[in-house]
Amino acid sequence: MAKVLVVTSGKGGVGKTTTTAALGAALAQQGQSVCVVDFDVGLRNLDLVMGAERRVVYDLINVVQGDAKLPQALIRDKRLDGLSLLPASQTRDKDALTDAGVARVMDELRDKFDWVICDSPAGIERGATLAMRHADVAVVVCNPEVSSVRDSDRIIGLLDAKTARAEKGEAMEKHLILTRYEPGRAERGEMLRIDDVLEILSIPLLAVVPESEEVLKASNVGSPVTLNNPASAPARAYADAVRRLKGETVAMVIPTERRSLMSKLFQRRAA
Repeated sequence: MAKVLVVTSGKGGVGKTTTTAALGAALAQQGQSVCVVDFDVGLRNLDLVMGAERRVVYDLINVVQGDAKLPQALIRDKRLDGLSLLPASQTRDKDALTDAGVARVMDELRDKFDWVICDSPAGIERGATLAMRHADVAVVVCNPEVSSVRDSDRIIGLLDAKTARAEKGEAMEKHLILTRYEPGRAERGEMLRIDDVLEILSIPLLAVVPESEEVLKASNVGSPVTLNNPASAPARAYADAVRRLKGETVAMVIPTERRSLMSKLFQRRAA
């Protein structure tokens, strides 16, 4: 029986889709069977990040409405046997997702995989609430900015009130992934420090993903960053996050400005 994880945040552009792809690929790399599900109906970006945009035939709404069976819509990754994608629709509205249909699809996915990772759309409307409704675990993705933190705090409230677990009186396991973190800017007061974000949101820190060109490079070539450049700092952060999700004790690596400067120095010498 799969563990269902939702990747969510109130604000758009914080890295939810990147995080979904990276966590899914990292779990598959560690021997887990994984399905990543795109709930961002009408936009559909997860297939681009996964490099599967030309392989989409059926989508989540087709399966929810009974127009296609789940195996017909699942796209198996060509690089990792244990990784599959259930894409969203670009031509339909999120209102086409029914509560009963989503529940049925999630039950089917639970029987087929070890992990089901739901990529939630931004905001707090129907698509987002459906993406989180059946989750056992939530990963809240947040940038170290006041607006992003405020929106994430709102999402945490919804996770504690609008999910199936909440309605049963059960606690939702919640974690924070802080993305696009730049230690130098944090020290200069140009963005929030890690401790500031943790004090406001009060959920455990799963990973700190530094600002890096590697994330954009990976997205542009249609590959999760954990596959495209496993040695990069973002890839290592996501790989460690997956190990923590699986219950391992892994030391938290916090990016520092000093380390960044030393890296630049060595690069100059090598050149």
